[in-house]
Amino acid sequence: MTFAAAGGFVAVAVGAFAAHGMEGDPRAQELLRTGAMYGFMHTMATFACATFMQVGARRARFAPAFFLSGVLLFSGSLYALAFGAPRWVGIVTPFGGLSFLAGWAILVWAARGVDPI
Repeated sequence: MTFAAAGGFVAVAVGAFAAHGMEGDPRAQELLRTGAMYGFMHTMATFACATFMQVGARRARFAPAFFLSGVLLFSGSLYALAFGAPRWVGIVTPFGGLSFLAGWAILVWAARGVDPI
């Protein structure tokens, strides 16, 4: 939960910086906005996993590791590119996307284990 909270903080800060600190570079702004949006979305999904587990989806406990590693890889690589990292850093981005997909697949698996009320 600490990592998710920190991820939410970073996503909001980067989103604000994209809007106000990178006005002269539309490509960097877009990279930062995209990274912040996916980062924030998946930190919220991490928090939702706790609720999901409370309703009986115990397997949901595996998803946050994939969501948060996806934030690190996907959003982190976009942030790095926006701040001038070499283009080869973009090779990392799809691995973050795959990590996001794995987290969502785990939630599908977890949901199948919940008895309907």
